[in-house]
Amino acid sequence: MNEEVTFVLDSAKESMDGSISHLEKALVKIRAGKASPVMLSTVMVEYYGSVTPLSQVSNINTPDARTISVQPWEKNILSDIETAIMNSNLGFNPMNNGEMIIINVPPLTEERRVQLVKQAKSEAEDAKVSIRSARQEANKELKALDISEDLLKNAEVDVQELTDSYSKKVDAILSIKETEIMKV
Repeated sequence: MNEEVTFVLDSAKESMDGSISHLEKALVKIRAGKASPVMLSTVMVEYYGSVTPLSQVSNINTPDARTISVQPWEKNILSDIETAIMNSNLGFNPMNNGEMIIINVPPLTEERRVQLVKQAKSEAEDAKVSIRSARQEANKELKALDISEDLLKNAEVDVQELTDSYSKKVDAILSIKETEIMKV
């Protein structure tokens, strides 16, 4: 196969890999009933005049499946962390005991589980759109190359096969997450 065609295919594959990794990161943030330190990954705290991720000013642990504990490295920022968690719109109600912040993660209701599955499906659809746009971009680049008609057709078939395989990966990842969310 032509070197330019291989480059276009590799570029499309790289872009599709990026879509998959973005999907995986997005799905990690959707909670599935179990407490996880990742749930607080978007929380930012005002720390000495700069906005800092919570994980950089404290230890975040999960002592059990329903509890998250946040132990700041400096006790004077406990109230700032508590405020940041409340303002993060995650639906948590942190408790400050003077030493650390404890968050009880409530069990998910059936209605909330259905909402989270919809959110996961939306993220998966975004990933598929991104994969299709990578396909479109690759096909456009292939048509711009000065190659024979047969080579172009074969390359377009390869791009389509790549797209199909990545779409199947998205479906598999979504299926696993859906099962995880709906499991009581």
